[in-house]
Amino acid sequence: MSQPIIKAENLIKSFKSGSSELVVLKGLDLSVSAGEFLAITGRSGSGKSTMLYQLGLLDRPTSGTIEIEGLDVGKLSDEERTRFRLNELGYVFQDYALLPELSAFENVLLPLLMQGLTKLAAGEKAKLALEKIGLSSRFNNLPSQLSGGEQQRVSIARAIAHEPKIIFADEPTANLDAETAKVVLDAFLSLNADGQTIVMVTHEPEYAALTHRIVHLAEGIIEEDGKNH
Repeated sequence: MSQPIIKAENLIKSFKSGSSELVVLKGLDLSVSAGEFLAITGRSGSGKSTMLYQLGLLDRPTSGTIEIEGLDVGKLSDEERTRFRLNELGYVFQDYALLPELSAFENVLLPLLMQGLTKLAAGEKAKLALEKIGLSSRFNNLPSQLSGGEQQRVSIARAIAHEPKIIFADEPTANLDAETAKVVLDAFLSLNADGQTIVMVTHEPEYAALTHRIVHLAEGIIEEDGKNH
């Protein structure tokens, strides 16, 4: 069996507030295969987003190890982690996180330029990514000129433009109506069909059911871990 693309062992995350300590993740073990579409579910406060932030290197666990493609990312310096995130991982958040003064094309282009690509190469990748998620006619629109679903698809294009190893999505459909959410989910399913590894936090059972596997958290532990048929 091939090595998992993500492997987390005994993951603990706690937050201190004065003299008290809140333990949000309580020794989680998880592995994710390359090409898998994994849903993380659970009630509000169960630790879903905290878990995603640890796996996606947006935060550091209190203890435990995380390996991505065999690399112990806990040993990376802050600068190395930033570079790793920029080059190897993609992120989609519920609030889109687009820069309002930039067009759809420029929002996708900017991270590619930050990676050191030439303007020509970055432009080509940005164009391909927007075309891939069906926004060919929206290149020059500002976020304020786009619907919520279109803005979220721009953020997906930004996440995939540099061909990341893994996409981390935190409640990507939370601010969308059911019809628009389906368009966004279809975009993820299409990317996954092409081999993209995706880890998605969702509170919607019907969206989790579309993925390969559901990990259900309850009070900081994995309560269930099962494959979808």
